[in-house]
Amino acid sequence: MNLVSIRMITHDVARLVAFYEGVTAVPARWSTPDFAELVTEACTLAIASERTVALFGADSARPAANHTVITEFRVADVDAEYARLTSLDCAFVQRPTTMPWGNRSLLFRDPDGNLINFFTPVTPDAVRRQER
Repeated sequence: MNLVSIRMITHDVARLVAFYEGVTAVPARWSTPDFAELVTEACTLAIASERTVALFGADSARPAANHTVITEFRVADVDAEYARLTSLDCAFVQRPTTMPWGNRSLLFRDPDGNLINFFTPVTPDAVRRQER
């Protein structure tokens, strides 16, 4: 089994897609005005409007209501990403910090309040855990 996609439901697809295009430098692939995907090497981030929720079951998901998931992106240099993101007016939660498990981590929120972690493994053990 492989995790291939994470989907976010939002009130404003264009705004959220533009944000993620800016922070990831990955262009979106639009299927409809209600659905776009940012395809990375490891996983796809799908962004869909609240109108798509009815296709799965009414009220099965709510925009901007997540307080449990952190979407994580491994990056080459967290500190360089932090410097780049400061010009994008990101809502930072934690500036670059080396975590006890060996990742250098930067935590911020997207416009809907979802948490995002950019991280770089910096210890040999953390690097080894990221090998696939």
